[in-house]
Amino acid sequence: MEKAPSVLVADDQPDILHALRVLLRGEGCQVKTVNTPEEALEALSQSAFEVALIDLNYARDTTSGKEGMDLLEGILKLDPDLPVVVMTAWATIDLAVECMRKGAADFIQKPWENARVKATVANQAGLYRAKRKATLLEEENRSLKASKSRDFLAQSEVMKPLINMMNKVAPSDANILITGENGTGKGVAARYIHSLSARSDEPFVSINMGGLASGVAESELFGHVKGAFTDAKADRAGRFEMADGGTLFMDEIGNLPMEQQQKLLRVLETGEFERVGSSRTIKVDVRIISATNSDLQKSVREGKFREDLLYRLNTIPVHLPPLRERSEDIELLANHFLERHLKRYGKNITGLIAPAVDALRSYNWPGNVRELDHTIERSVLLASGDQIKVSDLGLIPTASTDDAGAMNGPSIDDMSLEEVEKYLIQRTLKRNGGNATKTATDLGLSRSAFYRRLQRFGL
Repeated sequence: MEKAPSVLVADDQPDILHALRVLLRGEGCQVKTVNTPEEALEALSQSAFEVALIDLNYARDTTSGKEGMDLLEGILKLDPDLPVVVMTAWATIDLAVECMRKGAADFIQKPWENARVKATVANQAGLYRAKRKATLLEEENRSLKASKSRDFLAQSEVMKPLINMMNKVAPSDANILITGENGTGKGVAARYIHSLSARSDEPFVSINMGGLASGVAESELFGHVKGAFTDAKADRAGRFEMADGGTLFMDEIGNLPMEQQQKLLRVLETGEFERVGSSRTIKVDVRIISATNSDLQKSVREGKFREDLLYRLNTIPVHLPPLRERSEDIELLANHFLERHLKRYGKNITGLIAPAVDALRSYNWPGNVRELDHTIERSVLLASGDQIKVSDLGLIPTASTDDAGAMNGPSIDDMSLEEVEKYLIQRTLKRNGGNATKTATDLGLSRSAFYRRLQRFGL
């Protein structure tokens, strides 16, 4: 059921305010009344409204409408999309035209007809909601959110209790923290949980905290208003607004700057926040699923992560094992990725030959499921026959790959510079147990540069 429109009414006459309050509340509206333009702007700076109904004259000895015109401009500076309906007992055609030219949505003459006031408010509130929804959908598409697939492919014994647990907790609104090495499928697990929840028809919005440049986390999470900083050329909704009613997946949550952790904690506790550069409070209903490959308990001990925030995020812990511990799933996943990439590239390949499947099973997969997907995609593009052979896989041997498997891959002397770089990242990731932050430090890479390489290499 759609909630009632929120309406701000500004007029200097108490009887007018009372009459409009009674009229609009009778239609189910939430009504805030103020006596002066200053009070109107203050109310708008603190709360969100869907319609503003304002008088044009506030000084009883003037009929110029100047105060109302100034208020109209002030309102539209705070919220350019807010429909403003102006009203006055001293209406003229010229004044009405001037109001509309300056951005008013409609014009009502006093004394008003109740039916016209009710219809105008309802129509303007509906238009405002439709426009806001369209804006959020545009932002949602811009964020390139992944598909809402219900598939979580697994048949190994180690995965069965994990899937059973996810099936149990998915229908709740409990916050979930997913842990595991890079590439184990934390994002897929988050989408799987969302698809089984009561929010499945609402947005699933994701954000990778590890891939954000320094200083933009607050704007990405909470949005900003025009002029909040140098590049803020227009109002923009943040991920929390985009996910309202649905699920927000925060990947690599351990990289959230300490100064933003308090703000996130507040949203988790109250559902309230402000866009950067605004004092207006926005309230949302969002379920949080977060993920990390780092040890947050260690980060808490080191003073890098708030303990109270960890408790809020970690209501239900879900740990995904690395692919090397679920070898029974490798062929299942490989065939799934093969089918998808054959369809994408239109290739006529019948499948993997048996030695290729054996090579996949014997490989250590430091990049886990993501690396397997990347490997199958590459083999589809490079295969010269109607079946994928071991040489098409291009597997790079690691220290834990057996001799037979190692012999199937190229030696380091035969690798390209890009392959050597990938190999070094894989080895360092394995040595650090999948810890991305430590791996980036060991390799002398910035966090953003390291994540770009992970994406490029499919790790």
